[in-house]
Amino acid sequence: MPAACAGRAAAPGRRTARLNGACSTLEAPPSPAVRKPHTARHAAGCCVAGRAVHGSGRKDVAVAEVRLSFLMFGLGLVLLVAGADLLVRGASRLSLSFGISPLVVGLTVVAFGTSAPELAVSLQGALSGQGDIAVGNVLGSNIFNVLFILGVSALVAPLVVHRQVVLQEVPVMLGVSLLLWALAANGVIGRAEGALLAGLLLAYVLMLYRQARRAPATTQEESTSELPASGPWLDRLWVQLLLIMVGLVLLVLGSHWLVSAAIEFAARLGISELVVGLTIVAAGTSLPEVATSVMAALRGQRDIAVGNVVGSNIFNILGVLGLSALFAPEGLAVATQALRFDLPVMVGVAALCLPILLSGHRISRGEGALLLAAYVGYTAWLIAQAG
Repeated sequence: MPAACAGRAAAPGRRTARLNGACSTLEAPPSPAVRKPHTARHAAGCCVAGRAVHGSGRKDVAVAEVRLSFLMFGLGLVLLVAGADLLVRGASRLSLSFGISPLVVGLTVVAFGTSAPELAVSLQGALSGQGDIAVGNVLGSNIFNVLFILGVSALVAPLVVHRQVVLQEVPVMLGVSLLLWALAANGVIGRAEGALLAGLLLAYVLMLYRQARRAPATTQEESTSELPASGPWLDRLWVQLLLIMVGLVLLVLGSHWLVSAAIEFAARLGISELVVGLTIVAAGTSLPEVATSVMAALRGQRDIAVGNVVGSNIFNILGVLGLSALFAPEGLAVATQALRFDLPVMVGVAALCLPILLSGHRISRGEGALLLAAYVGYTAWLIAQAG
């Protein structure tokens, strides 16, 4: 190798070659020791990028699951309300077709039809082992009915209360609330206690029926005025049966979706199923009562607005919780939080109705505002405790 070439070859990492009589410098391939740092950095970058992509994928899946839960909850509410309406229409017309008096139909099928969503959701929760949702739904619905629905309805127009509601229905509501508190004191509402509640519901309906039979004709006409509007197509037997079947299917499907979404909410938000049942589930299943009472207040039928709430609360305790405990495999477990706070609140809300309604047999706008503020405070306390 020429001297010039030899001198240039001394540079590290280079080699020389003589091409056509001239010296040419060629880059030597990097040694393995040189390649290692680049390979390590490249591998580390790939790992970081992989983790980022994987984390982003998991986040997208979580967002999609939350959206699906909201969709299921919303659709579940729609199906519950629609199913309850179809069931009431079909069952009431079918009862009339079999010769049952409109008065009895109005006192049973129609009066308790607005509580069909609560019954469907609580039964679904009891049968699937979600007892907190079943109990929380009833307690939350009763608190929501008095504080929120009566509060909003009174803000729309001051509510006039029928004398019988003040002297009979409200004391019955308070009595069954106290009974429920006593039955749940041991932490479980068993099947025998559920049968007792359901039996009391039957006795209550029979008492209403006998009273209505002795009432003047004008009062009977008022009781039957709430029957769903009829039409030629509703007089057909197959239409009535179809409405009942479709209504039941919608109630079952809607309750399943709503309970599933509620369980997902509880898991995602890190709160108990009881709190979910006391708040969003209770408010959602009470939508029929909201619509009925507010529309009654707007139309001037203000006694119906109060009677609807009180009757629904009685049915929730005796019918919804009674049947749920009766069909639950091991009864309904009542959480400690419900025993210490939510059950006393429900009893206190029922007792609060007596002094308000006895003061002139009406609920003023100011009293309605206080009721609504009390519900906001109760819900805020639940959220604060859950957080």
